[in-house]
Amino acid sequence: MASIPIGKYLYQQLLEAGMDINITVRHSLTDMVFTSPNALTRYRSKSFSIKEPDTLTWLEGIPENAILWDVGANIGLYSVYAAKRNKARVFAFEPSVFNLELLARNIFINDLQECVTIVPIALSDTLGPSLFKMSSTAWGGALSSFGEEFDQHGGKLNSIFEYRTMGMTMDEAVRLINIPVPRFIKIDVDGIEHFILRGGFETLKGVESVMIEIDDSFSEQAEETARHLRIAGLKLLRKCGGDGGSQYNQWWVRGSV
Repeated sequence: MASIPIGKYLYQQLLEAGMDINITVRHSLTDMVFTSPNALTRYRSKSFSIKEPDTLTWLEGIPENAILWDVGANIGLYSVYAAKRNKARVFAFEPSVFNLELLARNIFINDLQECVTIVPIALSDTLGPSLFKMSSTAWGGALSSFGEEFDQHGGKLNSIFEYRTMGMTMDEAVRLINIPVPRFIKIDVDGIEHFILRGGFETLKGVESVMIEIDDSFSEQAEETARHLRIAGLKLLRKCGGDGGSQYNQWWVRGSV
């Protein structure tokens, strides 16, 4: 058997060692552990309590055993929190091959295999294959798009890595692969949020609340998002956080505001 060059061997050892780096996070009396092999995942873990406090507050309001769809789950920080703190039944949608391994690891090391289901497909407005385009291949990376060329602000996505994968609508996920209708949906997919809502007319009728990231300056996204959610009977409670520009998490609820 040919010998492995020492540089490649050391690199392989570093990669394997990185997967053994875990960061413990404690928030709202809930202890979690997250695999953190690179700078980005370490940042995500260490900033858990401060990066999106309104999202955490929203998750804390989910009743025990309620069904949550975490669309754009990334490495699963919020899926883990909802399942561990509130015993939510989480369906974590994540099509990135680079994030799926860490998502699975984080579910496992937090002993949530029975609570969190990984759904490794992209949600959109049509059923079928398309290109999943990524601006980063780093573990924990975001800023990607399925079947489209634009980013979260409506500009052109700087794609550096692409592969063809399957997508489907929210309604088809319920009808074709028997995913339970959610009471709560969190959507953070960096640009095609309105496409996902476009494919969820029936599903949204049964949803109690939605947390969704929208850029107000991306008028097509903002206007279509509001239209779909209002047709479903939801009302905007408030806009949360913000990136210093026009992008916010929007908190939508059913009933009076």
